[in-house]
Amino acid sequence: MPKSKGRRKPKQHPGPAKPEPKKHKESPTWYVAMMFSFMAVGALVVILNYIGVVPGGTDSIWLYSGLGLIGVGFVMTLYYY
Repeated sequence: MPKSKGRRKPKQHPGPAKPEPKKHKESPTWYVAMMFSFMAVGALVVILNYIGVVPGGTDSIWLYSGLGLIGVGFVMTLYYY
């Protein structure tokens, strides 16, 4: 019985050029520092409110402003600048 020659391999054509690797986005240093500053100052305001050191005693406006600053810092973590 005769042996088959097998399939011929198709010619190798050069493929399309490789795409450029995507650049990694990084936030500037001042953005990261501001983000952590908002969180730290917000936490400090909340703590000082509960201790009663802030002017006006334990007023809810201080609590909400501290939580707002923490929230702003957290929202800043979600975005690149």
